[in-house]
Amino acid sequence: MNSKLLEEARAFIYTCYSEWGRSEEEAASRFEEISTEISQTGTYTHRYEELQHGAKMAWRNSNRCIGRFFWNTLQVFDERDTHATEGIRDALLRHIRYGTNEGKIRPAITVFAPDSSAEVTNNRRIHIWNHQLIRYAGYETHAGVLGDPHSIAFTRKCMELGWRGQGTAFDVLPLVIQAGDAEPVWFEIPQEDVLQVPLKHPDLSWFEDLKLQWYAVPIISDMRLEIGGITYGAAPFNGWYMATEIGARNLADEQRYHMLPKVASCMGLDTGTNASFWKDRALLELNHAVHHSFREAGVSIVDHHTAAQQFQLFEQQEKQCGRPVTGDWTWLIPPVSPAATPIFHNQYENTWKTPNFFYQDKPYK
Repeated sequence: MNSKLLEEARAFIYTCYSEWGRSEEEAASRFEEISTEISQTGTYTHRYEELQHGAKMAWRNSNRCIGRFFWNTLQVFDERDTHATEGIRDALLRHIRYGTNEGKIRPAITVFAPDSSAEVTNNRRIHIWNHQLIRYAGYETHAGVLGDPHSIAFTRKCMELGWRGQGTAFDVLPLVIQAGDAEPVWFEIPQEDVLQVPLKHPDLSWFEDLKLQWYAVPIISDMRLEIGGITYGAAPFNGWYMATEIGARNLADEQRYHMLPKVASCMGLDTGTNASFWKDRALLELNHAVHHSFREAGVSIVDHHTAAQQFQLFEQQEKQCGRPVTGDWTWLIPPVSPAATPIFHNQYENTWKTPNFFYQDKPYK
């Protein structure tokens, strides 16, 4: 019998049932069922309520996430019985629509069959090739990269499969799904399902001329979910954006859209010397534009100061429950004005607990 799986299942079940306020006898009875199932099949199946709470715990344990205050609001969609490629596509599109909610973003996760299930063992493991369900393409051209450089490798794979974009800086990539050893299949995401926000600035009228935009919902789709020793390799999930994720990283990073020099130039800043603080001033206005545009469009977003305050509430909440908060400080501090947030002045134990989300190898590499 798999002793490691038994140990992890036991730890999860007893923690889970304790958090529900159920008796230790109930937890012991459930664990006995699981032990029998593992001895007979080599694995076990989570009940829906266990899957639901385990996914929420994974968000709560995510060391790099500043938005964990809302962990208990996560909507869990159970798609463990969905194995056909078209059914997986439909579940992903439903997730996009549910999470988007016309801009009132709702945290959600869609969980497909675990890697240890009979169907998956029969060479049917589900691979979602996308980094995020919605993401912009990146094209290598003679004039440089058009679009998102982060997406170059995946865009190339999509094109090898037959997909063609419009050749703009903001082409939405298709969903790419692979079931086991079968050939991957791509599906265009209907345009009406992708809410995008054109960016403008409340004070700088020229900003709209940059023709920048970003999509409303970040749905991470390339991480694996682990609950009680069971691995779910396909489990896309989303919250909502913190403005700096777009303004200080996606649009500002040199290895991404690299917009700071252009914004600074339009602002008339001296980019010939670091002492002019042109990067800082351009970065602030770029983030201001992102936050303003999302709010004006009625799309959920949070500024980094509010997010840091919410994280403080999360810490207080966890302390009351007797749970120590772990965290990766380098990720928790926002990329803009980190020293102006309380997180900057705190220390966190960067111990990874389970349930949790973990990185995994890209299937197309």
